[in-house]
Amino acid sequence: MAEPLERLKTALADRYRLERELGAGGMATVYLAHDLKHDRKVAVKVLRPELAAVIGAERFLSEIKTTANLQHPHILPLFDSGAADSFLFYVMPFIEGESLRDRLIREKQLPINDAVRIASEVASALDYAHRHHVIHRDIKPENILLHDGQALVADFGIALAASKAGGTRMTETGMSLGTPHYMSPEQAMGEREITARSDVYALGAITYEMLLGEPPFTGPTAQAIVAKVMTEKPAPIRSRRETVPREVEDAALTALAKLPADRWSSAAEFGAALRGNAPGRSTVVTPAVAPMTTVVAGSRAAMWIAVAVAAVATAVASLLAFRPSHQPAAPVTRLSLDLPDLRVNIPAYYGSAITLAPDGSRIAFVAQPTGAPGRLMVRERGELESRAIEGTEGADGPFFSPDGRWIGFTAQGKLYKVAVRGGAPVLLSDSSAGNQASGTWLADDRIVFTSNTRLRIMSATGGRIEALDPAGSIASSLTFPTALPRTDAILVSECSTNCIRMTLEALHLDTHARDTILDNAARGWYLPTGDLVAILQDGTLVGGPFDLKTLRFKAPPVPLLTGIHLEIGITPEVAIADDGTLVYLPSAQSGDGTIGSLVARVDRTGKATAVDRDWKEVFSSMALSPDGRRLAVSILTNSANQLWVKQLDAGPLTRLSFDASLNYRPAWRPDGRTLSYTSNREGLSSHLFSIRADGSSKPERLFPGDTTQVDEAVWSKDGRSVVYRTGVSAGFRDVYARALSGDTSRITVAAGPYDEYMPALSPDGRWIAYVSQESGREEVYVRPFPGTDRARWQISTAGGVAPAWSHSGRELFYVSRTDSLVAVEVSGVPDFKTGATRALFSTGPYVLLPYHRAYEVTSDDRGFLMFQRSGITGAQANRLTVVLNWFGEARAKMQAR
Repeated sequence: MAEPLERLKTALADRYRLERELGAGGMATVYLAHDLKHDRKVAVKVLRPELAAVIGAERFLSEIKTTANLQHPHILPLFDSGAADSFLFYVMPFIEGESLRDRLIREKQLPINDAVRIASEVASALDYAHRHHVIHRDIKPENILLHDGQALVADFGIALAASKAGGTRMTETGMSLGTPHYMSPEQAMGEREITARSDVYALGAITYEMLLGEPPFTGPTAQAIVAKVMTEKPAPIRSRRETVPREVEDAALTALAKLPADRWSSAAEFGAALRGNAPGRSTVVTPAVAPMTTVVAGSRAAMWIAVAVAAVATAVASLLAFRPSHQPAAPVTRLSLDLPDLRVNIPAYYGSAITLAPDGSRIAFVAQPTGAPGRLMVRERGELESRAIEGTEGADGPFFSPDGRWIGFTAQGKLYKVAVRGGAPVLLSDSSAGNQASGTWLADDRIVFTSNTRLRIMSATGGRIEALDPAGSIASSLTFPTALPRTDAILVSECSTNCIRMTLEALHLDTHARDTILDNAARGWYLPTGDLVAILQDGTLVGGPFDLKTLRFKAPPVPLLTGIHLEIGITPEVAIADDGTLVYLPSAQSGDGTIGSLVARVDRTGKATAVDRDWKEVFSSMALSPDGRRLAVSILTNSANQLWVKQLDAGPLTRLSFDASLNYRPAWRPDGRTLSYTSNREGLSSHLFSIRADGSSKPERLFPGDTTQVDEAVWSKDGRSVVYRTGVSAGFRDVYARALSGDTSRITVAAGPYDEYMPALSPDGRWIAYVSQESGREEVYVRPFPGTDRARWQISTAGGVAPAWSHSGRELFYVSRTDSLVAVEVSGVPDFKTGATRALFSTGPYVLLPYHRAYEVTSDDRGFLMFQRSGITGAQANRLTVVLNWFGEARAKMQAR
């Protein structure tokens, strides 16, 4: 032992002079030291070598920064931290006093007033830490110091860093996070996601011990204690110490409930209950925050005016504060709400970016700051600023729990829930959503969510997952599940042929039978007024009285509102709360009422110029001809995608397809005279067809004997073979290649138990780029072609889609997760290599599509052709319309039919 201590003294000699050991625990040793720079006594805590090896210096120093920012009267501050030699350490004040453990050993039972005061002070410290998204995970008497009678909570740092190191590696060291006597049942079970209520349990156990002289559960071994924690109830306190007030006993025993949902919802609630100010019991797991107060419906206007009109927020809030219930219904009020980082024009994969709490008390939305991954933000009633929910990077499709305290969302193909007030997100399913992101939380605490074109249901606490529909395909899939007041049925939207046609339906959860409610409707909501409203694919909101028993409209729905934005014509950006609040993203519209786009030429700095200002359509895909003079596009009109060729810039437009509902994703053959494209003209499934670019021939099926669904393709340099991507097969998309003549057997490019799509061949035909989700999120990869199994290089490092090669072959472009078009220098001689990477411009103003690249590189490599949303640019792209007390207006329009 002498040698490590001497090494430690030498390593710290320039800053601290170690004087003596103060104590040692399961994870660290504490030394009294002299701070040479500041001439003061300090406590230096040094991690055990095996724990330091598990955590690693980089993780330790990163996580300790979080605790360094905790400034609270009852939290022991952090002076310093670092790595020296092989040691990891952090430095705290030296407290002239004792720990709570020392006092318990001396006194065994504490005076009731002292016990309540100490527990309340610790609760205050924990509440502050929890609100800053830090959970201690190892609250025990040894970590509570008493200085001049006041409690100071220590050791946030080790617990936070060790928790991030992973349970398996911790186990290998023989250590665990938490002490059995104070370990919550969920922590004892080894659950990876620990919430703030675990700290509440530990503090309850400490309070119990301060009052009775021993923890609620004891035993000869750690295993015996854990067994009691999991199975037994703590003995009543007053039966052994009748002088303890009933409210104190109730507070402690509630904190010790087996289920997190049955405990106090926050440390603040626990502290208040100890002092006899017990709030209403919480029934869901939430992090440590003060409970939401009940607000009368008349105060909703104050909330949204406060968050929407910052300049007059204080005055408006005071004028429109809580109204007596006998006043007449509040008038309809329309406001604008700017959310600068609101995600728009990003491939949303069928997940709305906005959602409202059922009571209208808060809005949650997906924020996409420039240069950063998307994450969830929440704007509370009466607040002027939004706050981020940590740990939700990559989030999409948020939806609230019925009580408004949880948000469900998907991220990187996984389903999570997170408490509104913060805390670590809880993983519910690790293979939930693929690239689809919509869900709903039912009143019976089940969640229905989309998963690789399928609809599934599971408990909100995790467990078995059940499919509610057959495996979907391009022909038909279900999305946008929405709860109804009855728990045996929900609203869903059926997407036909890539959601060109959408139908609102009622899905019976017991029989899985479906009833059609309304055609051409993207999503529906049932209102507390007994009406059903639905958003049509042209951006019109309609509604009418609805029979919950028969799941039918009692009368034909009537138009209520127009001009609502649907992302890529599929995802409505609209949310409705039960208090009558409506929030939506407005959309500029073209003459026929549909959302229009322009084809823009964008230079490398992001400056955009319209190719033809009079050419505004609803585009879904494009392909630039080899000579750079013509652009093949698919245009959505009358619930069908048709293929056209445009002479650039302001030349004529020629229509090539006239049948079926799906004709899109064109690709030019190298000769520039022929196009291939995807169509369902021979049935529900999509296949590859070929047609002359001047429209002088009829479509011909490529590979007529193959029944495989094909959704996109690119041509080899010699035009003799094609690389194509299949539709959803066994839940995944795959990339193959095959020749048009000779040996036409398919060659696997990228196929496996994950999605792969967006193939792009290099100009010399030697390399193929594509997107894969093998890492759990979308990344861009490159393989040799045609010998694709010889090598593989990952191009993007933090998420990427839509690869495209420069015509010179010296650059590869892709769209990053941080909403930027990225250029990567590449070389193919003698082998593939990558060079400098740089972000060119934000893709926020442009329409990007899931599963298929929606831009082209100009023939001179100086710019890009992109679909620019007309009418939604700049601040307008992030400005929501808020309608307060909207139900009365909607009912009046329904009744005036």
